[in-house]
Amino acid sequence: MAVLEGKSVRLRPLRPAEYPGVFAWYNDPEIVAPFDRFSTDTFDSFARSVETAADDPRSLAPRFAVERVSEPGVIGLVGHYLAHPVLEFVDVWYILGDRAARGKGYGKEAVRLLVDHLFRTERYARIGATCDIENVPSYRLLEGIGLRREGTLHGALFHHGTWHDVYVYGVTRAEWESRRPPG
Repeated sequence: MAVLEGKSVRLRPLRPAEYPGVFAWYNDPEIVAPFDRFSTDTFDSFARSVETAADDPRSLAPRFAVERVSEPGVIGLVGHYLAHPVLEFVDVWYILGDRAARGKGYGKEAVRLLVDHLFRTERYARIGATCDIENVPSYRLLEGIGLRREGTLHGALFHHGTWHDVYVYGVTRAEWESRRPPG
């Protein structure tokens, strides 16, 4: 698996020694909530999903750990998955589990690196993302890297005992490449 490096963050494979800490993020409703579901899978099933993600395009497991270039250690995760059984596009997802790393641009840079990598290495014509409409930092991140809000899915996500509306974002390869600096 590739290692992707930006100015402030590096995307790299998650190491087995890091699984317990990341598994704890997945099972902490204060980290994942209030905008998404959190997992209660077993540690073993989580570890298997991380280890087999590269061979499963529908896997929701982390594809990359996010760490600062200046300071090793996982601060977040990014991933991608085939979002529809017929339509040919992937959705990206992201989480900064290290609360102290939030609001500093690390997530934005990590998702930009992932989207750029996917367009450079895969044949997808479109990459998308979704987020709870109340998750302002998430949709600002998506808009900040050039994804366009394409619509709203009403009542599409059930978590914390209620149905939530979800924004749908996307960018085509042509749009992404027209904004990317040469080189």
